[in-house]
Amino acid sequence: MGLAENQLCFNLIKNWLIKHPEASLCTPQGVNKFKETALFQDYHGMPEFRQAVAKFMGKVRGDRVKFDPDRIVMSGGATGAHEMVAFCLADPGEAFLVPTPYYPGFNRDLKWRTGVELVPVNCESCNNFKITRNALEAAYVKVQEANLRVKGLLITNPSNPLGTVLDRDTLKSMVRFINDKNIHLIGDEIYAATVFMEPEFVSISEIIEEEDVECNRDLIHIVYSLSKDMGFPGFRVGIVYSYNDSVVSCARKMSSFGLVSSQTQHLIASMLSDDEFVDNFITESKELLFRRHKYFTWSLSQVGIGCLKGNAGLFIWMDLRKLLKEKTFAAEMELWRVITNEVKLNVSPGSSFQCQEPGWFRVCFANMDDYTMKVALLRIRTFMLKNNEAMVPLKLCRPSSLKLSLSRSLSRRMDDFMSPGIMSPQSPLPQSPLVRART
Repeated sequence: MGLAENQLCFNLIKNWLIKHPEASLCTPQGVNKFKETALFQDYHGMPEFRQAVAKFMGKVRGDRVKFDPDRIVMSGGATGAHEMVAFCLADPGEAFLVPTPYYPGFNRDLKWRTGVELVPVNCESCNNFKITRNALEAAYVKVQEANLRVKGLLITNPSNPLGTVLDRDTLKSMVRFINDKNIHLIGDEIYAATVFMEPEFVSISEIIEEEDVECNRDLIHIVYSLSKDMGFPGFRVGIVYSYNDSVVSCARKMSSFGLVSSQTQHLIASMLSDDEFVDNFITESKELLFRRHKYFTWSLSQVGIGCLKGNAGLFIWMDLRKLLKEKTFAAEMELWRVITNEVKLNVSPGSSFQCQEPGWFRVCFANMDDYTMKVALLRIRTFMLKNNEAMVPLKLCRPSSLKLSLSRSLSRRMDDFMSPGIMSPQSPLPQSPLVRART
């Protein structure tokens, strides 16, 4: 439950691949394209690949904005894309502001080889971790007092780990902030297609098109990938989309160190050029995420566990503050060790996301099958019963709106599943993927 993978959409992809074997170079139907694809390709990316990705990015945003294929720069996943942007925009010792809580991998992606600094912008649970102008200004002053130069603001929308989207007013406020300070804005939008209920996703690319927004477009850059929206982290498809010609030029020169393989480009171009498939995929993937999210959060609520209200992403932001022995990060880590070592669940503590309040945990829900999810929920319930913390009466039937597609062998009644006598948390679980080292 610590790995943000989207495995719920795999059947949609599988069905398309079965119908279109020619998209793969390793099939009798596609082998005729093998030679021309295996030879050297344009380092800027295959034209059909860039066109397909640009079109897909537009569709994910409701076709409210269009993207220029000539501004698509390839990279080895979002990891490489973030590092590429950092190299282009900042020198060693310069800083980016990052609202908290934020993805822990940013400390690796943007810092390790570039030498830049990340400065947290403290956001609080009392306003659902909203990014305010006051918080941005306070962080900016803090950097200046440390004699560092601020080069940009990095935002994640939808948010990892919160599972929420930034509203239009907040985005406009941030554009005004970076414009006033003449610093860059990097919008990480890798979860754009995972928004499964209202409010809808608003891209920074839409905001800069609005008439009442004054913005120097040279300051705007988007990082995108297909790792989350389509469940392809292994394909390493990362994208830098910049409105700054100099950044595009620089990034293209750097992209040769982290290209997407031509075989992958060929497959992705074929898939994303199928308009009917793309439209159905976006709709059905959101529905799968919606059902899983609603089922999971409802099940947690039945044992007294609250979560931040989310509508996007592959995870929930779980509130376990009432289980802390004291309101400290040491107590949070103590609880995390119990959950990991005794309950046998791999969840991520909020402190790893630079959260300023102890007791929050990220729980991923889209990287497991229905059976594994049931085992996880049972372990959580058993743990809460043992601790006798804020339990609420268990409903004997599941609300009709929380239907979940299960195989016949797994479609037990909810009250049967929730009974502690069904399975012990210590029951052997062959091939359990619950504890994995990757984040």
